[in-house]
Amino acid sequence: MLIGVPKEIKNQEYRVGLTPAGVKELCRNGHKVVVETGAGAGIALTDELYRKAGAEIAQTVEDVFDTAKLIVKVKEPQPNECRQLKEDQLLFTFLHLAPDPVQTDLLVKSKCTAIAYETVTDNQGTLPLLAPMSEVAGRIAIQAGAHCLEKAQGGNGMLLGGVPGVQAANVMVLGGGVVGLNAARMAAGLGAHVTILDRSVPRLKTIDELFGDKMQTLYSTTDAIERLLEHTDLVVGAVLIPGASAPKLINRDMLSVMQQGAVMVDVAIDQGGCFDTSKPTTHDQPTYQVDGVVHYCVANMPGAAARTSTFALTNVTLPYVMQLANKNVSALLDDQHFLQGLNVHKGQITNKAVATSLDYDFVAPKDALTQFPFSV
Repeated sequence: MLIGVPKEIKNQEYRVGLTPAGVKELCRNGHKVVVETGAGAGIALTDELYRKAGAEIAQTVEDVFDTAKLIVKVKEPQPNECRQLKEDQLLFTFLHLAPDPVQTDLLVKSKCTAIAYETVTDNQGTLPLLAPMSEVAGRIAIQAGAHCLEKAQGGNGMLLGGVPGVQAANVMVLGGGVVGLNAARMAAGLGAHVTILDRSVPRLKTIDELFGDKMQTLYSTTDAIERLLEHTDLVVGAVLIPGASAPKLINRDMLSVMQQGAVMVDVAIDQGGCFDTSKPTTHDQPTYQVDGVVHYCVANMPGAAARTSTFALTNVTLPYVMQLANKNVSALLDDQHFLQGLNVHKGQITNKAVATSLDYDFVAPKDALTQFPFSV
């Protein structure tokens, strides 16, 4: 199979869908790879490294989309990329469709087969392709939040860990999943007072056993959030419902009890955000203020650590890319967990949460692949 790797075009996005090592593995297994020139340049993965690994270097993105059967990306395709996708072409990338009706409409119209990293599951019920980026995002949320607390950035001037004789900042983490756990771990490591909220009592128990008195765990309710907000310097939104829009846990009225210069970091912004006042921002202009509260809602947070993120992501995606290259869509039919990654096929929405969020008819992924077969 011919696999195509275009250069990412989202603002300040330097990650890349395959590393030279991944290209080499695919070529050794009899496949061909075409990489857009400069695709990895932002993280020192040069065209020459890709050539040495066996890739062909394409001079334009059109050369990639026109020739490749499988497109491997990192971020969701932008509108002009969606318009280049074709029927019987595979797309494997992050999609985050539920809060994005424009992208969804374009993918449906393209009739391509779009597989989302963030909805592939495993035997443990976790999301193995999302996990490494969640780890990075959770850690970056604390770095970014600490920076935003600086007075020059509009914050209240609190040092996250304080100093001897001066109180450390109070950090609230909403969600005890991979993002939340990594954010809480980073904040606690810097000396902040951390409270992590979740609705899974077993998860809270696990966190409590892991960290003991280094952080407080609370069952998440609106009342618990409201009581904490008054004294919170940094809030990290880290909730996730796979494939669906994030629930709104903090509304605008609740901001009135917060301190001026408090900071909110919404890691759930890719799925629509978990604060009513959230809107996507970029690394160029990462923050804005609402009622004196600083909001950081960058939609590709792991892109700030693009080299680390690329290697962490491709470590887990490469085996799936190999399966698609070897078996085409049969790879999905042969693995019920990989099948959960199918979001769009031949104009059909095959993820129930996406269909519900955007009011599309839902077709079960296996049914879609059977009723609308892929032309090899």
